[in-house]
Amino acid sequence: MALGNASSVKEFILLGLTQQLELQMPLFFLFLGIYVVSVVGNLGLIILIVLNPHLHTPMYYFLFNLSFTDLCYSTVITPRMLVGFVKQNIISHAECMTQLFFFAFFVIDECYILTAMAYDRYAAICKPLLYQVTMSRQVCLLMTMGVYVMGFLGSMAHIVCMLRLDFCNGNIINHYVCDVLPLLKLSCTSTFINELVVFIVVGVNVIVPSLTLFVSYTLILSNILSIHSAEGRSKAFSTCGSHVIAVSLFFGAAAFMYLKPSSASVDDDKVSTIFYTIVGPMLNPFIYSIRNKDVHLALRKTMKRSFT
Repeated sequence: MALGNASSVKEFILLGLTQQLELQMPLFFLFLGIYVVSVVGNLGLIILIVLNPHLHTPMYYFLFNLSFTDLCYSTVITPRMLVGFVKQNIISHAECMTQLFFFAFFVIDECYILTAMAYDRYAAICKPLLYQVTMSRQVCLLMTMGVYVMGFLGSMAHIVCMLRLDFCNGNIINHYVCDVLPLLKLSCTSTFINELVVFIVVGVNVIVPSLTLFVSYTLILSNILSIHSAEGRSKAFSTCGSHVIAVSLFFGAAAFMYLKPSSASVDDDKVSTIFYTIVGPMLNPFIYSIRNKDVHLALRKTMKRSFT
């Protein structure tokens, strides 16, 4: 269904995750279940943090923002993906650009929120006496503003460059989401500027968080190993263990996506994207709450208030 010129491209067709008809319904119910669990988990964690004053600390403030980002993230991607399992997934040009904007916005936000959480753990473990000053309310607000500003700048850079392109090599996007690289393949005009922007935006938003995470956890590990008490080391490890798992899941899947050989198939792109855009937001609430005594206490208090 290729279209002859840019002016006639009013809509795109998202091919979705797979074209195998026998897999459509099983995958629909699988990802519908994942989406429901993701929404319930992240919304539940947000409500717990808001309703319980003892969770009003920098650590849970950033966790609140992570859950909010994951909730929005899932809603931007999964419902449109589910449409593709039951019928031809046609998306207008405006809707596609909107999805791309928020997709990029929340991906970048997630990078920096995880980075802010790593810095918070560094301050708590390595500078406990200065923690209240280092992670004051004003500092937390400034860091959060920085997170969303970086997300906005990165997503706007992609959108502004994408809107200058003419799409005349077809309107079929071999993906389940309007992403930058699949869209560039449909352009019949030069994509050099777009590719340069992708290189700069991805480079900045990978290098800065990666260096911060590496330095933070190097200092955290060094500090933990200097603790003589086994109980003290165990407690210190437990305060950042959940975050290490979440960071590994997100950055590991993203690294596989962007650092793979250019010869890798489109199907590999889709699978790796699923892990950091759909599976990650579902798992994060459980990663941060399963062994978290503060969250368990907040849940018991909230349920007790609800039934009394």
